[in-house]
Amino acid sequence: MPDIFKINLPNTSDVNLFIKREDLVHPIISGNKFRKLKYNLEEAKNQSHHTLLTFGGAFSNHIVAVAGAGKEFGFQTIGIIRGEELASKIEYNPSLSLAASLGMQFKFVDRTTYRNKTDEFFTAKLSNEFGPFYLIPEGGTNSLAVKGCEEILSDETKIFDYICVAVGTGGTISGIINASQLHQKIIGFSSLKGDFLTNDISKFVSKSNWYIDCEYHFGGYGKVSDELISFINQFYREQQIPLDPIYTGKMMFGVMDMIEKKQFPKGSKILVIHTGGLQGIEGMNRKLQASNKTIVVK
Repeated sequence: MPDIFKINLPNTSDVNLFIKREDLVHPIISGNKFRKLKYNLEEAKNQSHHTLLTFGGAFSNHIVAVAGAGKEFGFQTIGIIRGEELASKIEYNPSLSLAASLGMQFKFVDRTTYRNKTDEFFTAKLSNEFGPFYLIPEGGTNSLAVKGCEEILSDETKIFDYICVAVGTGGTISGIINASQLHQKIIGFSSLKGDFLTNDISKFVSKSNWYIDCEYHFGGYGKVSDELISFINQFYREQQIPLDPIYTGKMMFGVMDMIEKKQFPKGSKILVIHTGGLQGIEGMNRKLQASNKTIVVK
């Protein structure tokens, strides 16, 4: 299992904890984003599209991944970015700067307009402005993305009793659920506040061997605490595995807390999925520095 590594920590002695390093799949199109884009890129080529258009926020992993995929596979890329004020701050934003360097063209819209991103009239206006494009939804989640994420699991992962993964839009965990074995329990750790993701995921899956844990969002999407940053840095010092504070850090914190509280049966084989997203660390660190807070070590 070359991409699966054992995690040895004092409080994990009662279980067998492993991590699957999806963050190592590609240096820019990292982790679950690589999986989500795989079949969407194939479909874009099948439809003879030359341009990819998608949506995202200021520090979006998805925006960077689409820009990287366009650069590598010969597509023009357009990012519809939430927040008009960001148009004059690209050089100060590491995620947008990277996407721009990879050739992505931006259109910045106000937050009210951005809420219409799934509206057909809004899509038609974008088509009139930019010409034909292959549309990839915010976060990349659609049926083709779920199909790609099914490939995160393999014959090597069949031995595990529990599979844990961070959840944003629900595409990654949907693929994992579809590819899981009947004896496996899939636990999604939500990075967002609220329990609305269950309905979204249910559209893509038919199995019932999963649930979403909403206890470790640390205040909601993009929210962090000193405790979380301290945990991420300690984990890096002990395991030499970087975690991001938006997704994987919260997931790993939740898993370790559950282990400490004996919520996994003794001897359980647990696999956590590292979904990447490490490019977002720099942006978070700039926000932390501005507040004189401890930054994430990487």
